[in-house]
Amino acid sequence: MKKYRKWMQVIILLVIAGIGAFAIGGSFASKDDPVPKAGGQAPDFSLPGLDGKVHKLSDYRGKVVMINFWGTFCPPCKEEMPDIQAQYEKWKDEGFEVLAVNLAESKITVQGFVREHRLTFPILLDEQMEIRKKYGVVNYPTTFFIDRSGKIVWKQEGQMQESFIERQITGLLEKM
Repeated sequence: MKKYRKWMQVIILLVIAGIGAFAIGGSFASKDDPVPKAGGQAPDFSLPGLDGKVHKLSDYRGKVVMINFWGTFCPPCKEEMPDIQAQYEKWKDEGFEVLAVNLAESKITVQGFVREHRLTFPILLDEQMEIRKKYGVVNYPTTFFIDRSGKIVWKQEGQMQESFIERQITGLLEKM
């Protein structure tokens, strides 16, 4: 009987620990700050750019915006940057903007990467990774396509090919 009592105590302790962990974990998933999804409004933010300006998402209202979360440490991020740059050059005069949000790397590292890849769109520095968290970004790269009214139309996790980027942009630019 003592043998069974000990096992029951262990089981009860594990159940209580599991309930506690579930309750604590649930408190971290705030219902006030849900992860943005397609169809929802893109959360506004302000971030400093490599250009010395503060960029606020709401300042780009009326344009199609691609927010790309990236890092120089991320091979797929590096591979898609030339495609993003090509599409930016092609569509920037048509009301398209790229906001490339770097994930907490040193300014010197980011500047070297930008120079090497000849990037001309705004590079924003999320030094505290607050915006990454606000957008629920876990995988890199992650890209959000935002329409002219500020709504998220598409979220893409992982590397994008140029043809995919162009399809997203042209579809959003055609909607007026």
